[in-house]
Amino acid sequence: MSAAAASPPPPAAAGEHRRFHLRGFLSPETCKVYTFFPSQPLRLNHLKSSPNHSFGAIGIAAQELEFVHRSCGTAGYRPSVLSTSLPHLAATGCGHLLLPFVPVRERLRDAVEAAFSCHFDLFIEFTGLISWCKRASIGWHSDDNKPYLRQRAFTAVCYLNDHGEDYKGGILQFQDGEPSFITPVAGDAVIYTADNSNTHCVDEVTEGERLTLTLWFTRDSAYDEDPKLLSFLSQTSLNYEPVHQSSYIPLPASDIMYWFAYDHSGFDIRCARVHILGFSFHTSIDEDNKSIAPAEDDPIELLGKPVRLGRGDGVFDKVFANGLHALQVVQFYYWKAPELAAKRKQTSGGSGTVCCPVRGTKLPLPCNHGLEQTIFGSHKNVEIDFEWSDFELAVSMWENYSEELQRKLLKFLPHWLSSGAIFVVSSFSPQVCTEGN
Repeated sequence: MSAAAASPPPPAAAGEHRRFHLRGFLSPETCKVYTFFPSQPLRLNHLKSSPNHSFGAIGIAAQELEFVHRSCGTAGYRPSVLSTSLPHLAATGCGHLLLPFVPVRERLRDAVEAAFSCHFDLFIEFTGLISWCKRASIGWHSDDNKPYLRQRAFTAVCYLNDHGEDYKGGILQFQDGEPSFITPVAGDAVIYTADNSNTHCVDEVTEGERLTLTLWFTRDSAYDEDPKLLSFLSQTSLNYEPVHQSSYIPLPASDIMYWFAYDHSGFDIRCARVHILGFSFHTSIDEDNKSIAPAEDDPIELLGKPVRLGRGDGVFDKVFANGLHALQVVQFYYWKAPELAAKRKQTSGGSGTVCCPVRGTKLPLPCNHGLEQTIFGSHKNVEIDFEWSDFELAVSMWENYSEELQRKLLKFLPHWLSSGAIFVVSSFSPQVCTEGN
């Protein structure tokens, strides 16, 4: 998908602090179908310009990227930070979840090239979903301020939730130039040079979870992210048949990657994400009708084994491959809850046998529920009209969603491998997902 500004901005003058604000870059509404939209002209608004300007919505829902992060995120590079990088997705059997990133990566690169007059000269060095939780902050710095970061030329940050509504604090401030700060608005993107002409900091997050899609760009092809991703994908996704269920079942990373340290305490991120939405992990039952025994040294290891999900007094009558598999389904259910409830009202209701009271005991996991609530809250405190029949439908929809993304990935991958780059393949139907999305 190629897009260029009708009249590119003039080259930056000496000492000028070049920053651009792409308002409404992501569609604020929930997209019913994951879609690759055709190219549209870029409209780059300098940060001093009117807030009424808008960047055409590209049909990628922020909710879908949020779902990916809350399903797959691990401990980040700084205290109180979580991260979901594309190499991590590829390495943990979730390569199909790269697809929601592809159009937005391409459009952000187009925007940076147009803004800074460097067409066909940039490579994406890093793409990741990054959330900053309570106490996260960073002092004054430029994004190329370390010897191992000198290759970075430009930064793009796309906000996925709203300051004031979803979190407090976390304001982006620039040391010089105007405007001196930016208040994040969901769907907006900010692009700027990574050098010291845009030295900046981020205030401490005091409540909630600040979520962004962050990209760094380089002119040095040795740091291009795409060849590394394609190497991962060729080793994982190509080993499966599209219809084989294991092709989209996630494979957890090392348990330490899911440990969220906070002061002298902490919690497992997978546990916390499940707990704050009202679910709990339970042991599964083996063929001899015996509960799987807890690990003697580290109960967290049980999350790498088959598990069940419970809620209240009920336990869902399905065994998930591991804790990450269960977490993805929970997050998918939460993402699609309004749609699921609407479908239930249009039908006669679900089966009464989707949960049972005693199949598996609650896993003896070391959980700090108070700290989990302090860090993650209760996900916007939205009450869900929960029904097990809705959850049963969510499992089926998640499988359809994942399988369809996997099929699309396997169609795209030969084109990507032949070109050595990840891009929107426009020769296929624009509709990627059907019922599941």
